[in-house]
Parts: sequence; structure tokens; C-alpha cells
Amino acid sequence: MGPEMVERETIAAVGAGRMGRGMAVAFAYSGHPVRLIDAKPRSAQQFDRLKTEILAELRSIFLLMAEVGLMRAEEADGMLARIHIHGHDDLARALDGVPFIFEGVPETLEAKREVFDTLSRHADPDAVIASTTSTILSNDLQGFVSPPERFLNAHWLNPAYLVPLVELSPGDATDPAVTARLIGLLERIGKVPVTCAASPGYIVPRIQALAMNEAARLVEEGVASNADIDKATKYGFGFRFAVLGLLEFIDWGGGDILYHASRYMTRATGQDRFAAPGIIETNMAEGRRGLRDGQGFLDYDGLDVAAYQKERIGAFAAMLRHLDKMPVKGE
Repeated sequence: MGPEMVERETIAAVGAGRMGRGMAVAFAYSGHPVRLIDAKPRSAQQFDRLKTEILAELRSIFLLMAEVGLMRAEEADGMLARIHIHGHDDLARALDGVPFIFEGVPETLEAKREVFDTLSRHADPDAVIASTTSTILSNDLQGFVSPPERFLNAHWLNPAYLVPLVELSPGDATDPAVTARLIGLLERIGKVPVTCAASPGYIVPRIQALAMNEAARLVEEGVASNADIDKATKYGFGFRFAVLGLLEFIDWGGGDILYHASRYMTRATGQDRFAAPGIIETNMAEGRRGLRDGQGFLDYDGLDVAAYQKERIGAFAAMLRHLDKMPVKGE
């Protein structure tokens, strides 16, 4: 099989809700045939109504993508034609020959157990089976899949057809080759896969839960208006971290700055949630404060620091232009 065929592997999305539809758009946009499978038993009339609704929504998404310059409007029909919608009764046939299957049914163990039992019986023996769950650990689901080595979690961020990141969480029994196959597929459609342990909240939901709760507390405490909190996160917090990773940012300023800021915030608020984790103090003690030490969370050994800083500042400048927030220059 040549590379052209590999790039056009058929994808199945089991569960025709928001996530299934978003993945269908993402893969169809990149040229993949997609089988979007309704996981709920319905009458023929109910399924026909659902299919009409799904097709209308998918078309509207493609046309919206065209309106914002991601494609041409005349391409919508061709992309939509790559997506075939199957009813629950047609599930076994729809899985035949499909190498990658994404599950997106409701977030209950009962629903997951039922669908994975069905997938285990009807999917091709070497098909990769991935859950898109945002709440259930891969280790808690892996036992529902046979063989368990072909299973892992793949958490997409909504809207799935736009957000590049996909968080992969293999279970303890997942074959590393399965993870590698899924990484390859996602990279071929322009996604940015990352891998994390089977831990509650993956990476992004865990970080953003803390940030969102803190934003809500600022409102609750009357620290700032809703509008100003959102401006601060868009043009300060979000602006920085669209260019620098969080750990990279710690290194940029120095882990010691975070350490002292955390101590101050803990004392000033009386809240332990602001305390720095032990790794920050350990890094300081070991001379790993960040960029100026040549090592921190990242290793800067042999790095042309001036070129690196120039590249990052250039990225910040590009963000300013994108946001139409260039500094006002005097004459």
C-alpha cells in the first residue's frame, strides 16, 4: 500500500453526536472516507430524521469553514460526500475493513461497555479502537476491549475540526505500536498529538480547570469585572501561551521567580492552592532555574539563546499583528 492510500484510510466514528460529527469533518476535510455510525437503536423513520439533521449540520460546518477562508464553498459537496452515515443496525457492516475506530458514546461505563463489546466482536482484528472520553481513564475502559492492546483514549478538544491538539492516553496494556499508528494518522491530517499517562483530566482539562475556577473566583471576590477578566486572559495569559509553553515560560523567566511569587501568593491569600510544587524548589537547588542556567524543565545545552529569543519575540510580534493590537508608534 503506497503513501497515498495510507493517507486515505477509512475512519469510523461510533456515536453521531457533537464529537463524532466534528471528527468526521476533520477527517473528510483531509480526504479520508468516514463512516459516521449512530450508536443508538432507532426506527427507520427516526434514523432518517437524524441523518437529515446530521447532513444539514455537516454542510453548515463546511460552509462556515469556507466563509472563514479554510476552503472554497464549492468544495463542500465533495467533502460531505466522503462522509457516510450508518444506523445502529448497520454497525457490523460499517466496521468492516476500517483500521481506525473512534468511540464517542455517552460518558457512562454502561454505555462504553456495551459499545466496546460490540466493537470487539465486529471490528477488524488489527483495528485501533480509541475512546474520545473526557472523563474516564483508559485503564478503566481497556478491559472492555478485546484484545486490550489495541485500545487507548484519544481526547479531542472541541471544535474537533479546528483545534489542533489531540491528547492520547494509552492504558497500561496498550501496545506502543498502536499509539504510534494513531499518532501517525493524526499528524497526517495536521493534528498535534501529545501523549500522557492514564490520569484524571489529561493535560489541557487539568490545567484549564484550575484557570477557569480562578477566573470565577475573581468574579466572586469582586476583583475585576467580567469583561476585564476576559480581556486579561485573551491579551495577557492567552497571548503569552499561544507562543510559549507553560514550562517554557517558567524557564524563560526563571523557576526562582515562580517560587517566590508562589510563596507571596500563598501568604497573602492564605490559600495553599498557590503553593509551588516541590519540583520547583528541587530545580532551584540543582541549578536548573531555566534559560539563564542553560537548563530547567527544558534543556538549552548548545542552544543559540539570542536566536531562540529573537524567534520567540518574532512570534509574539506576529500574534500582535494577528490580533490587530500592534503598539501605537509615535511619529
